[in-house]
Amino acid sequence: MELFRYSKPIPLMAKSKLAMGISVFMVIASLVIIFTKGLNFGIDFAGGTIIQVKYEGAAPIDTMRQKLSGNRMFEGSSINEFGSPDEVVIRLKNSSESVTRDIGDVTREQLSGTGTFEIRRVDIVGAKVGSELREKGIMALTFAIIGILLYVSFRFEWRFAVASVLALAHDLTIAVGAISLFQLDVNLDVIAALLTILGYSINDTIIVFDRIREEVTASQVASVNEIIDDSVTRTLSRTVLTSLTVFIVLVTLFAFGGEIIHTFATTLLVGVVVGTYSSIFVASPLLEMLGFNLKNYRAKLSEKAAREIEKEKMRAQFEQGIV
Repeated sequence: MELFRYSKPIPLMAKSKLAMGISVFMVIASLVIIFTKGLNFGIDFAGGTIIQVKYEGAAPIDTMRQKLSGNRMFEGSSINEFGSPDEVVIRLKNSSESVTRDIGDVTREQLSGTGTFEIRRVDIVGAKVGSELREKGIMALTFAIIGILLYVSFRFEWRFAVASVLALAHDLTIAVGAISLFQLDVNLDVIAALLTILGYSINDTIIVFDRIREEVTASQVASVNEIIDDSVTRTLSRTVLTSLTVFIVLVTLFAFGGEIIHTFATTLLVGVVVGTYSSIFVASPLLEMLGFNLKNYRAKLSEKAAREIEKEKMRAQFEQGIV
């Protein structure tokens, strides 16, 4: 199935300066938002307690606040709706005063008389554990990017690797900027979403780079821009169709998945849109800006092919007992 019929290359590189200008603006705006508004760390990283309460009718939030204010354990807590008027989440900055006391039972006692309800979930994370999870989440993202850099360098060359990693940094920065803008809880779900964005974006970028390598060897075109335009145009249908499919699934999760995966779906929605954009308009122009030389790369590929032929020749002679 082809969404765009290939007749001639779309001159995308002619708009590369405009596209890069938009990307630079979005990255700077994201960084400004991150440094001014900050990130809203959830209990996974900041530590604390979350208690999810479901009422048979609309939750009496004002009455709940009055009831809980009488207990020092709930000092500084926040109560907010959780997806629907009959469900609320109580957030405490501290875990609990004592491990011998069940905070679910304490909450049940404090809220007695506010209506018929049930405690659906109690999550407790200590400050030390939260700090360790935050460090490991950052390490996971760092190691993933380093691994991608090494893999692309091995498969192509360093310019492809640097261009792909810069495009990934572009995607992650804008995604984190959106998280900061909407003040979404930064938790393990967000780390999972960011890692998914890395995988999705690099997959799109590698497909375009693979097509560029094929065009370099299959044609004698001397212009890098023409090679990039032709390669991106040939993969455009696949890129857009894949992105649309993923986008529809994510919109469904966002709309009907419930509050529990709202942050995950929102982060991925931003990441898929930005990742698709960067695969088309950012990664390839960066390759050209880094000084990718067709003549040198063709010579490198020819040398590699000659070495492979020589290895096969020596292997065949060895198998025949000549060497």
